[in-house]
Amino acid sequence: MIAAERAMRERVDIVGVPMDLGASRRGVDMGPSAVRYARLHEKLRAIGVARIEDRGNLHVPIRESLAVSDTHAKYLDTIDAVCSELAEIVERILAEKSFPIVLGGDHSIAMGTLAGLTRARGAAPGIVWIDAHSDINSPTSSPTGNVHGMPLWFALEKGYADRARTVQIGLRDVDAVEKRNLRESGVRAFTMTDVDRLGISRIMEEAIAIAGAAGEIHISFDMDGIDPSEAPGTGTTVKGGLSFREAHLIMEMLAASGQVGSLEMVEINPILDHRNQTAALAVGLICSALGQSIL
Repeated sequence: MIAAERAMRERVDIVGVPMDLGASRRGVDMGPSAVRYARLHEKLRAIGVARIEDRGNLHVPIRESLAVSDTHAKYLDTIDAVCSELAEIVERILAEKSFPIVLGGDHSIAMGTLAGLTRARGAAPGIVWIDAHSDINSPTSSPTGNVHGMPLWFALEKGYADRARTVQIGLRDVDAVEKRNLRESGVRAFTMTDVDRLGISRIMEEAIAIAGAAGEIHISFDMDGIDPSEAPGTGTTVKGGLSFREAHLIMEMLAASGQVGSLEMVEINPILDHRNQTAALAVGLICSALGQSIL
């Protein structure tokens, strides 16, 4: 563990978004609590974060109280409302010169995080998006209508993501329409085949050069990017994912770049987890992104 004086950030602000409306499997709304229970605050203090402000969880209506008005993008109006609130909070955190850590919840919350970052900075951030899936379906192309498969598409459409500064890593479950959408988007995507062939270090050098070309980098980390043997507690597991060390090296190299300005950890589902293993891994990855290293 690094010494306290080597911490990358003196202050962080944590906000939980117990969103499960974008996913079909239940339980991901408990993700923020699982990450806190995995000693997030204690681990952040141990690496030298001097001030930790936990803003608690946003209110997310339960789906039993809602009607599905559009089967092509289920609960989108409610998701948008929660994301608007999240965007305002992220914008305030940055105005206070703090580092936002957003805890999901499903990946639909990325729309709110990215909106807040864009408004605060006046331009879309560079993004390193770790995921088994490309999340670039549109409401008309999605086979399920689940919005957690659409956040990158929405972010690109609304100008909250810059296609020239967005990199995806770990892809291995991309449907035919998503492949077309991804090719047309111009987003740089590294599949697990690329990881096997090139190695994660070389990929990260390119990813940092792309995402960090004009400023700070946002990390959007879906835990299903990691192999389910290491991260079983997520709703859409796909075999053949990133290893424990590959995931940490991604975060370590991003930290070493000095350009990380924000991060979100999503799709942690404690109902599907083994003894909170996935949440504990998420905490370790957050610490790596903030500068914790082996020596």
